Amino acid sequence: MYKLKKQEGNARRGELETPHGTVQTPVFMNVGTAAAIKGALSAADLKTIGCQVELSNTYHLHLRPGDELVRDMGGLHKFMTWDGPILTDSGG
Repeated sequence: MYKLKKQEGNARRGELETPHGTVQTPVFMNVGTAAAIKGALSAADLKTIGCQVELSNTYHLHLRPGDELVRDMGGLHKFMTWDGPILTDSGG
């Protein structure tokens, strides 16, 4: 659920509550297109620098490594070793 905290003109600040944590908006999202962050950053590194949410691409994950492997590893959170919120897009 999204809670609007403040609005000034067209600018908004709020909180997006998810089962995996709350995201303060506006937010910068690290892009892990194929469930990995380029530059050799680990999930722990991302937490240390204050990353609130990860962005992945379902189309690229479908192509490689594939739906079955992600499912067999326990889902996207376990596959990415990320316990925070994940946003996915269909990409392509």
